[in-house]
This record gives sequence, C-alpha cells and structure tokens, in this order.
Amino acid sequence: MITFENDYSCGAHPAVLERLLQTNLVPQPGYGFDAFSDSARSKLRAACACPTAEIHFLTGGTQTNAVVLASILRPWEGVIAAETGHIHVHEAGAPEALGCKVLALPEHQGKLDAGELRTLAATLLRDENVEHMVYPGVVYLSHPTEWGTLYTRAELEAISAVCREFGMRLYLDGARLAYGLMADGTDVDLPLLARLCDAFYVGGTKCGTLCGEAVVFPKGAPDHFLNFIKKHGAMMAKGRLCGVQFDALFTDGLYFEIGRQGVQTAARLKTILARHGIPCYMDTPTNQQFAILDNDRYEALRQRVPVGFWSHPDEMHTVVRFATAWYTTDAYLETLDQILAAL
Repeated sequence: MITFENDYSCGAHPAVLERLLQTNLVPQPGYGFDAFSDSARSKLRAACACPTAEIHFLTGGTQTNAVVLASILRPWEGVIAAETGHIHVHEAGAPEALGCKVLALPEHQGKLDAGELRTLAATLLRDENVEHMVYPGVVYLSHPTEWGTLYTRAELEAISAVCREFGMRLYLDGARLAYGLMADGTDVDLPLLARLCDAFYVGGTKCGTLCGEAVVFPKGAPDHFLNFIKKHGAMMAKGRLCGVQFDALFTDGLYFEIGRQGVQTAARLKTILARHGIPCYMDTPTNQQFAILDNDRYEALRQRVPVGFWSHPDEMHTVVRFATAWYTTDAYLETLDQILAAL
C-alpha cells in the first residue's frame, strides 16, 4: 500500500528505531534527566550555534504549541497568527483552552506580513480602550506554513523587528522544519531561528521519530517551565523516549537527510502531477504539494491512494494535499504514476 495522506503514516526512521533498541535495556533517570536527552540537547545546541539554549522535549505538536504558548504569554495577552495558522484552525482550540486567545491576521500563501503585523500591534496598543482588550503578546509562525511555503530570512528579520518594537515574543512552530531547512533556495537555517526567535521547536513526529518535538528557548525558558509541563500533563516519566530519538536524528546529519529526501521526492511528485495534467494550487518548495483535481477524479483517486483533503475552491474541484516523507520511495512514485495514468 502507498500513501501520500501525510508525513507521519509510517512509524520511525530505521536509524531511530535501531537507536531505541540499542538503548532499550540501559537504565536511566526519568523525566528527561537521562544521558540520551542530555546528548540530544548538546547536539541541538551545536546545530543551532546557540550553546546557552535551553531545550525541552514534548511529545506532539498540538501539546507543544499549547504548553509553550501558555507559558510565555502573560494572562492579559493573546497570540497573533495567520488565519490559516495551525493553532487557529487545526488544534481544536487547544491553546485557547489554556487561556491563549488567538488574534488572526490575513495570510499570504500561509504567511504573515510584517507590515500588517505592525499595523495590528500599533492599532491595538494606541486604542484608548486597550485596558478592555487582549494585548498582542506573542507572534506565532509556522515554517513551513500550512501551505508548505517558506519565510525568507528578510521576512523573518522584519517580523522579529516588529516583535522587538512592540515588546512581543516570537514563537515558531517547526513541525516540518526539516523539509523547510532543506528546500532549494532557502536562506533560513537553525542559527537564524535561534537568533530571531524567543522560542521555536524542531519537529520530530513528522520528520522521522515515533513521536516527539524539541522545544528550543535560545534565551532561556520561562521560570519553572518543568513545573508548567507537569501541571499540564505533558511530562513523560520515560522522557528518554524523545531524547534517544533526537539524539539519533542529530547524529551524522540524519535530520537534514530526512528533510532532503522529502523535498526531493516531492519535486518528482510535482513532475508526475504535471505529466497527467494536474495543476498545483500554488508553488511550494517543501514536502507538501497541493493539487487541484476535479471532484470525480478526486473520488476515483482516493479509492486507491490515501491523500489529504484540503479545500473546495469551487463546486467542481477539490484541493488535495500530497505529502512525502522519509519513507516515500521511487516505487511509491512509480505506483502513483501508474494509478494516475489509469484514472
């Protein structure tokens, strides 16, 4: 069976599983205080060129977004996100359940615009009734975005500058960060994120692990962050589970290899779609490709290949997401090519 439904349909990269087996019977302290987690933190700090960064491991993206945002927001503040942002659309109100009101701005191929961000912050903070309103406290970005698009270095620097101007913190969701870092033509890397962000996470679940996200606080975590994790039920007794996996991901460049694999197979997938007359909804350089299918073709395809529904641009068509990952092989692509030819 082949699938393009998402980038986490299979378990873990074989090298990650091998490392879990190798360390399985080695007794270690719990709650992330183990040697494997310490090793992973050291490797992540080196990759980010940020030796003083504080790093914590959580198990999933929604949990990570909710816990981190609730910890860095003051009680009277909200978080600004694009109207397509994951925290605004696809997390069932999880951040808001912890008291984090989302302030949505228009999206531009999934991205926030620094000028519009500045206008929103300035308008809110000069309102004479601001004491009755939610202050803008954090700006949330995802890289890649929900549309698989990427911020440039200049765009991130402009957004960071607005955050500094208005005393806001910058938080970046890196669920698919491996694919963004390895996209052709990108000028964004981990050291840049460590320089510009107050917090960001390096995604594992969608990038080769069974589960796990590594939260990086370049300037230090909020006070008593471990207590905060525990209070919200997000602390694992077997914290080593995430530590071992990230230690494997950041050994011999595996994380970047996984990202490169996803990007390269997505490029070949895009060529296959074009050969069968299937247009892309927008040009995306990462592992997510969004295709426009007429509804009948979509129904026929989904009977044979799992793909992700995304939207209906009109009554006759469906936007479908094809996602590639470390397990997307040439055989996957050849099979898809044959199926599309037969539709």
